[in-house]
Amino acid sequence: MEALLIVDVQNDFLPGGALAVTEGDKIIPIINKLQEKFDFIIATQDWHPADHKSFAANHTGKKPGEVIKLGGTDQMLWPVHCVQESEGAEFHAALDRSKWKKVFRKGLNPLVDSYSGFFDNKKKEDTGLTAFLHENGITDVYVTGLAADYCVKFTVLDALKEGFDTYLIKDATKAVNLSPNDYDNALKEMNKSGAEVLLSQAVSF
Repeated sequence: MEALLIVDVQNDFLPGGALAVTEGDKIIPIINKLQEKFDFIIATQDWHPADHKSFAANHTGKKPGEVIKLGGTDQMLWPVHCVQESEGAEFHAALDRSKWKKVFRKGLNPLVDSYSGFFDNKKKEDTGLTAFLHENGITDVYVTGLAADYCVKFTVLDALKEGFDTYLIKDATKAVNLSPNDYDNALKEMNKSGAEVLLSQAVSF
């Protein structure tokens, strides 16, 4: 059985948001159209406490884009974004949520970042997504959302490691592109790891 997974289509990642992905809003109509093809739809939601250590503002003298050591691992510092209960953390109003089965929140632990919808970046905390998919007989996961080079990529890689047949719908994702080739490199990495990369119009059951 197939599931559509919508990653972090939240106001802070869209134009005008704190960590906006260029043209991120352009994927919303594509995702809404895709939802018509699926009976099982789930989403992830970045849901940070205000004191999250991935925020540059919580480190004296640090700026977004700098890399620090956090708990012994490299951590990119970001602008304050997707703070719990904030407007920036909410899903975009144009995103159809009428058929969603469940939302999985991530990034709640202030001491570790969480890009993937399955685990935090240290693989110590499990969101429960794997178990939920198995409980509902899901074998194939189709991934959309933001951003291709971070949360989408790590969600795809973890879906593969968890044993799901995994598909990235490339016209239903956009990248942060801190470096110009980040989007292309992310697609290559996902494909090389075993994900099938396809366009939304190719999805049919």
